[in-house]
Amino acid sequence: MSGGVDSSVAAALLVEQGHDVIGLSMQLYDVSAGTNGERSFGSCCTIDDLHDARRVAAAIRIPHYILNFERQFHEQVVSNFVGEYAAGRTPLPCAHCNSDLKFATLLDRAQGFGAEAVATGHYARVERTGVGGRYQLRRGVDPSKDQSYFLFALTQEQLARAVFPVGDRPKNAVREYAHQRQLPVASKPDSQEICFIPDHDYAGFVTRHSPEAAASGGAIVDESGHVLGHHAGIHRFTVGQRKGLGLASSPIGAPMYVLSLKPDNHEVVVGPKASLERTRLTASGVNWVEGAPAAPRRACVQIRHRHQPAAATVRATGDGRAEVVFDAPQIAVTPGQAAVFYDGDVVLGGGWIDN
Repeated sequence: MSGGVDSSVAAALLVEQGHDVIGLSMQLYDVSAGTNGERSFGSCCTIDDLHDARRVAAAIRIPHYILNFERQFHEQVVSNFVGEYAAGRTPLPCAHCNSDLKFATLLDRAQGFGAEAVATGHYARVERTGVGGRYQLRRGVDPSKDQSYFLFALTQEQLARAVFPVGDRPKNAVREYAHQRQLPVASKPDSQEICFIPDHDYAGFVTRHSPEAAASGGAIVDESGHVLGHHAGIHRFTVGQRKGLGLASSPIGAPMYVLSLKPDNHEVVVGPKASLERTRLTASGVNWVEGAPAAPRRACVQIRHRHQPAAATVRATGDGRAEVVFDAPQIAVTPGQAAVFYDGDVVLGGGWIDN
């Protein structure tokens, strides 16, 4: 229970269905002083959110506990976020939080309470198939709120114990239910940013948590290697970025975009939008939800949360890797983000984009 409307409604629905429900909230950082003195460290699971979760638990008459996951959150989510940016990649912390924290560490802790499953407010669905009793991960029915992209790394064991009560209804129905049940958070706005960076200043966050990243400036170069300017650290850039390049003018008379980041020599390569197009990518750490295919598989591949899935052929190459070849070029294939493979609304699997 994060203190938001989605997880609150998820809990209320389970109680209404007759389940024995325990509310668990994760304390992810020092709510009294923040991290390194940053009192506004997070916008999710803050002390106010924890109070809201407790109020909801009282309203629906279930026990509520706060679990201290500060160390695990820093090790598994924040450190990865900082390290990825410093290495010239663009991280996806929500996916790590789901697979490494909520459905791993939290699931283990929940079993200590005698719980059979962990339910969250994610807009996704889990279904058990008739073939071998395997579990499928599916998109939520509300396409504007679907969060299956962030859950691609869940294993069969984790899916067997995952419950998504709001995944079968649109957001407006979730909000309406919260008002009908008079939940204290019925009108609470949704969080729109990475929870531990409420001011959207990713570069500043990385600089504070990894001062050496700020000391690794370098050159901004074009595709031919000509130096166009200088920067204060590659963690300030991401593939596809157009604004904030620090160039007085474009040498080509048209907008310039970040094409790639080279952490070995701290170079930021820029060029025209057309040069962002890619027809293939490789991914590592691939999780095939129902098992890796023996032959190349047709799929629709999503390379960002808001990316329109694109038709492609996906081939498992062994050692947890896969190669994706798109039917049509895609813009800004970004190392560090996830490539998630779909068959309709079924998640086949996904992995972390390498190049």
